[in-house]
Amino acid sequence: MFRPFRLDAVLVQAVIAGALSFAHLHDLAEAAGQDGWKAWAYPVSVDLLLVAAWRRMRTDSGNRDAWLWFAIALIASLGANVATAGLLDMTNVPAWLRILVAGWPAIAFLGGTLLAHAHPAPEPTHTPESVPVPEPVAEVTVERAPEPAPELPPAEPAPVATQPEPATQEEQPEPAPVPAVAVPPALMAHAQKIADAHRAQTGRPIDAETLRTRHGMPPALADSIALQLA
Repeated sequence: MFRPFRLDAVLVQAVIAGALSFAHLHDLAEAAGQDGWKAWAYPVSVDLLLVAAWRRMRTDSGNRDAWLWFAIALIASLGANVATAGLLDMTNVPAWLRILVAGWPAIAFLGGTLLAHAHPAPEPTHTPESVPVPEPVAEVTVERAPEPAPELPPAEPAPVATQPEPATQEEQPEPAPVPAVAVPPALMAHAQKIADAHRAQTGRPIDAETLRTRHGMPPALADSIALQLA
């Protein structure tokens, strides 16, 4: 998109300052014996060195060579402005100034070459810190060992019963009660779980025969537990 040109006070001031400096350098070079087109080449050389040093300073502010050559070109421009302001007899220029003006092209060529081939300092690259990757944790399945069944107390020997004499039908003796065996609380709680599971499966309470055959209990102990669970 075309933007209209606007006259700026700073731009006008820069043009005026550049024209005056250009004229002063021309007059000094001409007074030092550089006549014709050579007198006009000196201000161009000084201004080009200023621009080259300024551009290098913009791209690489830490380059000391750029600052050095900018100062040299600035001193040459300021020196010409001061010398042509009446402080120097332009009709009788000293020898050292003639030597300096004659050697300026070589100095400007050296500075321009060094500035053109100077490499900017590499920008520091920030490498991201390596983030340690967590190692995969192996899944450990803990199998719980089944709780051992409580040890059953040794079965007490059943008392030897004497064979009674056969009774008549009128006098049938009542069945003798099963002697109670002391059952440990832990075993009784275990038997209660077994009885509940049996009732849930069959719908009937567990009997002594089932306890004895399924869980290997002694007969007396199975009878006693069955009586207490009934």
